[in-house]
Amino acid sequence: MNNARQFCTFYLNHLLFGVESQKIQEVVTYRELRPVPLAPPVVSGLMNLRGQVVLVLELRRQLELPERPPEMTPICLVVRAAGGTVCLLADEVGNVVEVEEATFEPSPETLSPRLRSVILGVHKLEHQLMHVLDTDQACEVRVAGQAEVVEA
Repeated sequence: MNNARQFCTFYLNHLLFGVESQKIQEVVTYRELRPVPLAPPVVSGLMNLRGQVVLVLELRRQLELPERPPEMTPICLVVRAAGGTVCLLADEVGNVVEVEEATFEPSPETLSPRLRSVILGVHKLEHQLMHVLDTDQACEVRVAGQAEVVEA
């Protein structure tokens, strides 16, 4: 494939998202989190990942999507962002897909403003759209209306 890129895919609220494979450190099962007092609602807590303390963000809250049903256990996408390693909670992991640059398009106007702010664009796959997540933007924690880059 010419100009092909690989993405690790995952689902949130039945939407398909993709993160460039090289930005994914690993995908791990959900584990016990330690709370962070006075943190914004998007911060789910801290996770111990083999001795490394990793900040965990609830991606549904970050993207202003409905809360995850209580019976659904999230998965942990450990990503490399501008501020360091961060865990993003998602509903389920998909496949690794390889796509041509020719299938890339700007974000649809129908997306919410918050969702559009963290999406680089979409790739048209055979049966659905894959929303390409900007991990640096998705890992920003908003405090009192301002964005702060998370330093891990």
